[in-house]
Amino acid sequence: MAEHTPSGPAELGAKMDYAEHDRTYAGFLALAKYGSLFCGALLLAMAFGFFAGGFFSALILFVLILAVGAFILR
Repeated sequence: MAEHTPSGPAELGAKMDYAEHDRTYAGFLALAKYGSLFCGALLLAMAFGFFAGGFFSALILFVLILAVGAFILR
């Protein structure tokens, strides 16, 4: 008689590794969250540097936005 315990891939009924799934999902969310923060801070700093200040003032604003945003998003 055939065995009814799954031992193959998850698509065929094997047990899933939920801990690894949760770690991967948490990593994806962190990457999306901090990547969005980085892109937004870069956009604001470039606009500020172009219209109002220079390179160094835009760099300071960029670092400041990243620091405040990372503090808020923790």
